[in-house]
Amino acid sequence: MLGSIYIGMSGLTAYAKGLQTISNNVANLNTPGFKATTPRFADLFYGQQFAPGQPGSTSTQSFGSGVEYGYASIDFGQGDIRQSDGQLDLAIQGTGFLALLDGDKVQFGRTGQFILSNDGYIVDQVTGLRLTALDSAGQPEAISVTGKTISPPAATTYVRFSDNLSSGATEFSIPDVVVYDGNGTEHALSISFKPDNAIFPGRWAVTITDENGKVIQTSPLQFLGGIPEPGMDTIDVTMSPAGAEPFTFTLDFSSGVTGFSAGSVSTLKVSGSDGSLAGTLSSLFIDADGVLNIGYSNGESLPLSPIALAHFNDPQQLTQQGNGLFDASHASAPQYATSRGPGVGALISGAVEASNVDLSTEFGRLILIQRGFQASSQVISTANEMIMQLFQMRGTQG
Repeated sequence: MLGSIYIGMSGLTAYAKGLQTISNNVANLNTPGFKATTPRFADLFYGQQFAPGQPGSTSTQSFGSGVEYGYASIDFGQGDIRQSDGQLDLAIQGTGFLALLDGDKVQFGRTGQFILSNDGYIVDQVTGLRLTALDSAGQPEAISVTGKTISPPAATTYVRFSDNLSSGATEFSIPDVVVYDGNGTEHALSISFKPDNAIFPGRWAVTITDENGKVIQTSPLQFLGGIPEPGMDTIDVTMSPAGAEPFTFTLDFSSGVTGFSAGSVSTLKVSGSDGSLAGTLSSLFIDADGVLNIGYSNGESLPLSPIALAHFNDPQQLTQQGNGLFDASHASAPQYATSRGPGVGALISGAVEASNVDLSTEFGRLILIQRGFQASSQVISTANEMIMQLFQMRGTQG
Protein backbone atom coordinates (compact mmCIF):
# COMPACT_ATOMS: atom_id res chain seq x y z
CA MET A 1 0.00 0.00 0.00
CA LEU A 2 2.92 2.31 0.55
CA GLY A 3 3.85 1.62 -3.06
CA SER A 4 0.39 2.74 -4.11
CA ILE A 5 0.93 6.04 -2.30
CA TYR A 6 4.20 6.59 -4.14
CA ILE A 7 2.53 5.72 -7.43
CA GLY A 8 -0.23 8.23 -6.70
CA MET A 9 2.40 10.85 -5.82
CA SER A 10 4.13 10.24 -9.17
CA GLY A 11 0.80 10.99 -10.84
CA LEU A 12 0.38 14.21 -8.87
CA THR A 13 3.91 15.31 -9.83
CA ALA A 14 3.52 14.42 -13.51
CA TYR A 15 0.12 16.04 -13.89
CA ALA A 16 1.28 19.16 -12.05
CA LYS A 17 4.04 19.54 -14.66
CA GLY A 18 1.49 18.91 -17.41
CA LEU A 19 -0.68 21.67 -15.96
CA GLN A 20 2.35 23.96 -16.02
CA THR A 21 2.83 23.21 -19.73
CA ILE A 22 -0.79 23.97 -20.55
CA SER A 23 -0.73 27.12 -18.43
CA ASN A 24 2.31 28.34 -20.33
CA ASN A 25 0.54 27.73 -23.64
CA VAL A 26 -2.54 29.67 -22.60
CA ALA A 27 -0.47 32.51 -21.16
CA ASN A 28 1.33 32.90 -24.52
CA LEU A 29 -1.84 33.03 -26.58
CA ASN A 30 -0.88 36.46 -27.96
CA THR A 31 2.92 36.09 -28.02
CA PRO A 32 4.25 36.53 -31.59
CA GLY A 33 6.02 33.45 -32.89
CA PHE A 34 5.17 31.28 -29.88
CA LYS A 35 4.81 27.55 -30.54
CA ALA A 36 2.53 25.53 -28.28
CA THR A 37 3.88 22.44 -26.54
CA THR A 38 2.08 19.18 -25.83
CA PRO A 39 2.76 17.33 -22.52
CA ARG A 40 3.93 13.76 -23.00
CA PHE A 41 3.80 11.18 -20.20
CA ALA A 42 5.73 7.92 -19.76
CA ASP A 43 4.94 4.87 -17.63
CA LEU A 44 7.45 3.63 -15.01
CA PHE A 45 8.25 -0.04 -14.37
CA TYR A 46 10.81 -1.97 -12.37
CA GLY A 47 11.62 -5.68 -12.56
CA GLN A 48 12.01 -8.36 -9.88
CA GLN A 49 13.72 -11.71 -10.51
CA PHE A 50 12.33 -14.87 -8.97
CA ALA A 51 12.57 -18.64 -9.56
CA PRO A 52 9.14 -20.24 -9.68
CA GLY A 53 10.17 -23.57 -11.13
CA GLN A 54 13.24 -25.72 -11.49
CA PRO A 55 16.57 -24.76 -9.91
CA GLY A 56 18.56 -22.40 -12.04
CA SER A 57 15.58 -21.08 -13.98
CA THR A 58 14.90 -17.37 -13.80
CA SER A 59 12.01 -15.20 -14.80
CA THR A 60 11.33 -11.50 -14.57
CA GLN A 61 8.04 -9.97 -13.62
CA SER A 62 7.46 -6.23 -14.11
CA PHE A 63 5.68 -4.12 -11.56
CA GLY A 64 4.25 -0.70 -12.40
CA SER A 65 5.68 2.14 -10.35
CA GLY A 66 3.71 5.08 -11.64
CA VAL A 67 4.04 7.77 -14.29
CA GLU A 68 6.50 10.50 -15.11
CA TYR A 69 6.36 13.67 -17.15
CA GLY A 70 8.36 12.65 -20.21
CA TYR A 71 8.83 15.78 -22.31
CA ALA A 72 6.98 18.61 -24.03
CA SER A 73 6.53 18.08 -27.77
CA ILE A 74 6.70 21.36 -29.71
CA ASP A 75 3.93 22.04 -32.22
CA PHE A 76 5.58 23.75 -35.21
CA GLY A 77 2.28 24.33 -36.98
CA GLN A 78 1.85 27.62 -38.82
CA GLY A 79 0.47 30.53 -36.81
CA ASP A 80 -1.63 33.26 -38.41
CA ILE A 81 0.34 35.82 -40.45
CA ARG A 82 -0.71 39.29 -39.33
CA GLN A 83 0.17 42.55 -41.05
CA SER A 84 2.15 45.08 -39.02
CA ASP A 85 3.41 48.64 -39.41
CA GLY A 86 7.14 47.90 -39.47
CA GLN A 87 8.85 47.54 -42.85
CA LEU A 88 11.44 45.28 -41.20
CA ASP A 89 8.93 43.06 -39.42
CA LEU A 90 9.39 39.55 -40.80
CA ALA A 91 7.38 36.34 -40.81
CA ILE A 92 7.73 33.04 -42.67
CA GLN A 93 4.85 31.54 -44.62
CA GLY A 94 5.66 27.85 -44.45
CA THR A 95 8.56 26.03 -42.84
CA GLY A 96 11.97 27.33 -41.84
CA PHE A 97 13.52 29.67 -39.28
CA LEU A 98 15.21 33.05 -39.27
CA ALA A 99 18.89 32.79 -38.35
CA LEU A 100 19.86 35.35 -35.69
CA LEU A 101 23.35 35.99 -34.36
CA ASP A 102 24.00 36.23 -30.62
CA GLY A 103 27.71 37.03 -30.71
CA ASP A 104 29.18 34.00 -32.48
CA LYS A 105 26.23 31.76 -31.66
CA VAL A 106 23.27 31.33 -34.01
CA GLN A 107 19.78 31.31 -32.56
CA PHE A 108 16.63 30.65 -34.54
CA GLY A 109 13.17 32.20 -34.61
CA ARG A 110 9.99 32.16 -36.64
CA THR A 111 9.27 35.88 -36.57
CA GLY A 112 10.81 39.17 -35.50
CA GLN A 113 10.39 42.93 -35.42
CA PHE A 114 13.67 44.40 -36.58
CA ILE A 115 15.17 47.88 -36.47
CA LEU A 116 18.41 49.56 -37.51
CA SER A 117 20.74 49.82 -34.51
CA ASN A 118 23.17 52.66 -33.83
CA ASP A 119 26.12 50.50 -34.91
CA GLY A 120 24.60 49.84 -38.34
CA TYR A 121 23.27 46.30 -37.80
CA ILE A 122 19.70 45.08 -38.30
CA VAL A 123 18.63 43.80 -34.87
CA ASP A 124 15.52 42.43 -33.23
CA GLN A 125 14.15 45.20 -31.06
CA VAL A 126 13.22 42.76 -28.27
CA THR A 127 16.30 40.54 -28.04
CA GLY A 128 18.94 42.66 -29.77
CA LEU A 129 20.02 39.66 -31.87
CA ARG A 130 21.34 40.47 -35.33
CA LEU A 131 19.48 39.50 -38.49
CA THR A 132 21.64 37.54 -40.92
CA ALA A 133 22.10 37.12 -44.65
CA LEU A 134 23.92 34.41 -46.57
CA ASP A 135 27.57 35.08 -47.35
CA SER A 136 29.47 33.78 -50.38
CA ALA A 137 29.95 30.43 -48.63
CA GLY A 138 26.24 30.04 -47.90
CA GLN A 139 26.62 30.69 -44.16
CA PRO A 140 24.77 33.31 -42.10
CA GLU A 141 26.51 36.61 -41.36
CA ALA A 142 25.17 39.72 -39.65
CA ILE A 143 23.70 42.35 -41.96
CA SER A 144 25.33 45.77 -41.68
CA VAL A 145 24.58 48.99 -43.57
CA THR A 146 27.76 50.68 -42.37
CA GLY A 147 29.31 52.56 -45.28
CA LYS A 148 26.09 52.29 -47.28
CA THR A 149 24.03 55.10 -45.74
CA ILE A 150 24.96 57.58 -48.49
CA SER A 151 24.12 57.23 -52.17
CA PRO A 152 26.79 59.14 -54.15
CA PRO A 153 25.68 61.51 -56.92
CA ALA A 154 25.67 60.19 -60.47
CA ALA A 155 25.93 62.20 -63.69
CA THR A 156 23.20 61.75 -66.29
CA THR A 157 24.16 59.45 -69.15
CA TYR A 158 20.89 59.34 -71.10
CA VAL A 159 17.55 61.10 -71.59
CA ARG A 160 15.00 58.93 -73.38
CA PHE A 161 11.97 60.26 -75.33
CA SER A 162 8.65 58.81 -76.48
CA ASP A 163 5.47 59.70 -78.44
CA ASN A 164 5.04 61.73 -81.62
CA LEU A 165 6.85 64.76 -83.06
CA SER A 166 4.34 65.89 -85.69
CA SER A 167 5.83 66.45 -89.13
CA GLY A 168 3.25 69.21 -89.62
CA ALA A 169 4.47 71.29 -86.65
CA THR A 170 6.51 74.43 -87.26
CA GLU A 171 8.29 74.19 -83.92
CA PHE A 172 8.09 72.36 -80.63
CA SER A 173 9.95 72.56 -77.32
CA ILE A 174 10.23 70.58 -74.10
CA PRO A 175 11.15 72.76 -71.11
CA ASP A 176 12.72 71.74 -67.79
CA VAL A 177 14.49 68.58 -68.90
CA VAL A 178 16.47 67.79 -65.75
CA VAL A 179 20.01 66.38 -65.91
CA TYR A 180 22.66 65.99 -63.20
CA ASP A 181 26.40 66.62 -63.32
CA GLY A 182 29.00 64.53 -61.45
CA ASN A 183 28.54 66.60 -58.29
CA GLY A 184 24.83 65.88 -58.24
CA THR A 185 23.90 69.43 -59.22
CA GLU A 186 20.63 69.69 -61.09
CA HIS A 187 20.44 71.45 -64.47
CA ALA A 188 17.11 72.27 -66.14
CA LEU A 189 17.52 72.28 -69.91
CA SER A 190 15.19 73.36 -72.67
CA ILE A 191 15.12 71.29 -75.87
CA SER A 192 13.53 72.83 -78.95
CA PHE A 193 12.76 71.27 -82.34
CA LYS A 194 12.49 73.12 -85.66
CA PRO A 195 11.96 71.59 -89.12
CA ASP A 196 15.12 71.64 -91.25
CA ASN A 197 13.91 69.70 -94.26
CA ALA A 198 14.85 72.08 -97.05
CA ILE A 199 17.48 69.63 -98.23
CA PHE A 200 16.65 66.48 -96.25
CA PRO A 201 12.91 65.76 -95.78
CA GLY A 202 12.05 64.65 -92.25
CA ARG A 203 15.03 66.42 -90.67
CA TRP A 204 14.77 68.54 -87.52
CA ALA A 205 17.22 70.89 -85.90
CA VAL A 206 17.42 70.11 -82.17
CA THR A 207 18.70 72.94 -79.98
CA ILE A 208 19.72 72.38 -76.35
CA THR A 209 19.70 75.43 -74.07
CA ASP A 210 20.82 75.57 -70.42
CA GLU A 211 19.00 77.24 -67.51
CA ASN A 212 20.80 80.53 -68.21
CA GLY A 213 19.54 80.69 -71.78
CA LYS A 214 22.91 79.70 -73.24
CA VAL A 215 22.77 77.44 -76.28
CA ILE A 216 24.84 74.33 -75.60
CA GLN A 217 24.59 72.86 -79.09
CA THR A 218 22.34 72.31 -82.11
CA SER A 219 22.24 68.90 -83.77
CA PRO A 220 20.16 67.17 -86.46
CA LEU A 221 17.46 64.55 -85.91
CA GLN A 222 16.38 62.58 -88.98
CA PHE A 223 13.07 60.77 -89.57
CA LEU A 224 12.49 58.33 -92.41
CA GLY A 225 8.93 57.20 -93.06
CA GLY A 226 7.82 58.53 -89.69
CA ILE A 227 10.50 56.55 -87.80
CA PRO A 228 13.84 57.93 -86.52
CA GLU A 229 16.57 56.90 -88.95
CA PRO A 230 19.16 54.57 -87.39
CA GLY A 231 22.44 56.38 -86.93
CA MET A 232 20.67 59.73 -86.64
CA ASP A 233 18.25 58.82 -83.86
CA THR A 234 20.51 59.84 -80.95
CA ILE A 235 22.31 63.05 -80.04
CA ASP A 236 25.32 63.20 -77.73
CA VAL A 237 25.41 66.36 -75.62
CA THR A 238 28.46 67.52 -73.65
CA MET A 239 28.11 69.99 -70.80
CA SER A 240 30.88 71.77 -68.90
CA PRO A 241 29.18 73.19 -65.79
CA ALA A 242 31.04 75.47 -63.42
CA GLY A 243 32.59 73.61 -60.49
CA ALA A 244 32.11 70.16 -62.00
CA GLU A 245 33.82 67.91 -64.50
CA PRO A 246 32.47 67.95 -68.08
CA PHE A 247 30.00 65.15 -68.72
CA THR A 248 28.26 63.74 -71.77
CA PHE A 249 24.76 62.37 -72.04
CA THR A 250 22.68 61.03 -74.92
CA LEU A 251 19.29 62.24 -76.13
CA ASP A 252 17.73 58.96 -77.24
CA PHE A 253 14.88 59.01 -79.81
CA SER A 254 15.47 55.47 -81.06
CA SER A 255 12.61 53.70 -79.32
CA GLY A 256 9.00 54.79 -78.96
CA VAL A 257 9.34 58.04 -80.95
CA THR A 258 7.47 58.69 -84.22
CA GLY A 259 7.34 61.58 -86.70
CA PHE A 260 3.91 61.18 -88.28
CA SER A 261 1.75 64.13 -89.26
CA ALA A 262 -0.68 65.27 -86.57
CA GLY A 263 -1.18 68.85 -87.63
CA SER A 264 0.53 71.36 -85.36
CA VAL A 265 0.13 69.18 -82.26
CA SER A 266 3.16 67.20 -81.02
CA THR A 267 3.12 64.92 -77.97
CA LEU A 268 6.85 64.22 -77.70
CA LYS A 269 7.94 63.90 -74.05
CA VAL A 270 10.71 62.62 -71.81
CA SER A 271 10.03 59.01 -70.86
CA GLY A 272 13.08 58.33 -68.71
CA SER A 273 16.55 59.38 -67.63
CA ASP A 274 19.25 58.46 -65.17
CA GLY A 275 21.55 60.45 -62.91
CA SER A 276 20.86 61.65 -59.41
CA LEU A 277 21.95 63.99 -56.68
CA ALA A 278 23.48 62.66 -53.47
CA GLY A 279 21.03 60.78 -51.25
CA THR A 280 20.85 59.69 -47.63
CA LEU A 281 19.32 56.51 -46.22
CA SER A 282 15.58 57.00 -45.97
CA SER A 283 14.16 53.47 -45.71
CA LEU A 284 14.96 49.79 -45.38
CA PHE A 285 12.70 47.17 -46.93
CA ILE A 286 12.68 43.51 -47.92
CA ASP A 287 11.50 42.75 -51.43
CA ALA A 288 9.47 39.79 -52.68
CA ASP A 289 12.64 37.72 -53.11
CA GLY A 290 13.66 38.16 -49.48
CA VAL A 291 16.48 40.61 -50.27
CA LEU A 292 17.12 43.55 -47.96
CA ASN A 293 17.15 46.86 -49.86
CA ILE A 294 18.25 50.36 -48.84
CA GLY A 295 16.12 53.22 -50.13
CA TYR A 296 17.72 56.65 -50.48
CA SER A 297 16.27 60.15 -50.45
CA ASN A 298 17.30 60.65 -54.09
CA GLY A 299 15.03 57.83 -55.24
CA GLU A 300 17.83 55.31 -55.70
CA SER A 301 17.94 51.93 -54.01
CA LEU A 302 20.68 49.43 -53.20
CA PRO A 303 19.98 45.69 -52.86
CA LEU A 304 22.01 43.91 -50.19
CA SER A 305 22.18 40.19 -49.50
CA PRO A 306 19.19 37.80 -49.26
CA ILE A 307 17.94 37.06 -45.74
CA ALA A 308 19.17 33.71 -44.37
CA LEU A 309 16.59 31.04 -43.54
CA ALA A 310 17.37 27.71 -41.87
CA HIS A 311 15.85 24.26 -42.38
CA PHE A 312 16.07 21.42 -39.84
CA ASN A 313 15.37 17.81 -40.74
CA ASP A 314 13.98 17.24 -37.24
CA PRO A 315 12.80 20.48 -35.59
CA GLN A 316 11.88 18.53 -32.43
CA GLN A 317 15.58 18.50 -31.60
CA LEU A 318 15.41 22.26 -31.04
CA THR A 319 15.13 23.62 -27.51
CA GLN A 320 12.55 26.31 -26.95
CA GLN A 321 13.94 29.50 -25.40
CA GLY A 322 12.33 32.75 -24.33
CA ASN A 323 11.28 35.56 -26.71
CA GLY A 324 10.28 33.14 -29.46
CA LEU A 325 13.82 31.78 -29.92
CA PHE A 326 15.02 28.22 -30.41
CA ASP A 327 18.43 26.80 -29.54
CA ALA A 328 20.02 24.24 -31.86
CA SER A 329 22.96 23.18 -29.68
CA HIS A 330 21.69 19.59 -29.53
CA ALA A 331 20.26 19.45 -33.05
CA SER A 332 21.83 18.35 -36.29
CA ALA A 333 23.33 21.13 -38.39
CA PRO A 334 20.73 23.10 -40.36
CA GLN A 335 20.69 23.70 -44.10
CA TYR A 336 20.59 27.37 -45.07
CA ALA A 337 18.63 28.80 -47.97
CA THR A 338 16.94 32.01 -49.10
CA SER A 339 13.22 32.75 -49.33
CA ARG A 340 11.34 29.99 -51.18
CA GLY A 341 14.52 27.92 -51.24
CA PRO A 342 14.81 24.17 -50.54
CA GLY A 343 13.04 23.24 -47.31
CA VAL A 344 11.95 26.76 -46.37
CA GLY A 345 8.88 28.86 -47.00
CA ALA A 346 8.41 32.39 -48.26
CA LEU A 347 9.66 35.36 -46.29
CA ILE A 348 6.99 38.03 -45.77
CA SER A 349 7.92 41.58 -44.80
CA GLY A 350 5.69 43.94 -42.87
CA ALA A 351 4.14 41.02 -41.00
CA VAL A 352 4.55 38.90 -37.88
CA GLU A 353 3.50 35.33 -37.14
CA ALA A 354 1.01 34.99 -34.31
CA SER A 355 1.04 32.28 -31.65
CA ASN A 356 -0.31 28.91 -32.82
CA VAL A 357 -1.99 28.17 -29.48
CA ASP A 358 -5.51 26.76 -29.95
CA LEU A 359 -7.60 27.52 -26.85
CA SER A 360 -10.17 24.78 -27.47
CA THR A 361 -7.40 22.17 -27.67
CA GLU A 362 -5.72 23.48 -24.53
CA PHE A 363 -8.95 23.46 -22.54
CA GLY A 364 -9.61 19.87 -23.63
CA ARG A 365 -6.15 18.84 -22.39
CA LEU A 366 -6.74 20.81 -19.22
CA ILE A 367 -9.79 18.66 -18.42
CA LEU A 368 -7.77 15.46 -18.94
CA ILE A 369 -4.95 16.74 -16.74
CA GLN A 370 -7.43 17.68 -14.05
CA ARG A 371 -9.09 14.27 -14.13
CA GLY A 372 -5.71 12.53 -13.92
CA PHE A 373 -4.68 14.67 -10.97
CA GLN A 374 -7.98 13.95 -9.19
CA ALA A 375 -7.64 10.21 -9.81
CA SER A 376 -4.07 10.14 -8.47
CA SER A 377 -5.19 12.08 -5.43
CA GLN A 378 -7.99 9.58 -4.88
CA VAL A 379 -5.51 6.67 -5.04
CA ILE A 380 -3.44 8.29 -2.28
CA SER A 381 -6.54 8.89 -0.17
CA THR A 382 -7.71 5.30 -0.60
CA ALA A 383 -4.28 3.84 0.25
CA ASN A 384 -4.11 6.10 3.29
CA GLU A 385 -7.52 4.89 4.48
CA MET A 386 -6.45 1.24 4.10
CA ILE A 387 -3.29 1.87 6.13
CA MET A 388 -5.38 3.55 8.82
CA GLN A 389 -7.66 0.49 8.90
CA LEU A 390 -4.60 -1.73 9.45
CA PHE A 391 -3.50 0.41 12.35
CA GLN A 392 -7.01 0.21 13.79
CA MET A 393 -7.04 -3.56 13.43
CA ARG A 394 -3.72 -3.79 15.28
CA GLY A 395 -5.06 -1.60 18.04
CA THR A 396 -8.17 -3.80 18.35
CA GLN A 397 -6.10 -6.97 18.57
CA GLY A 398 -3.90 -5.43 21.21
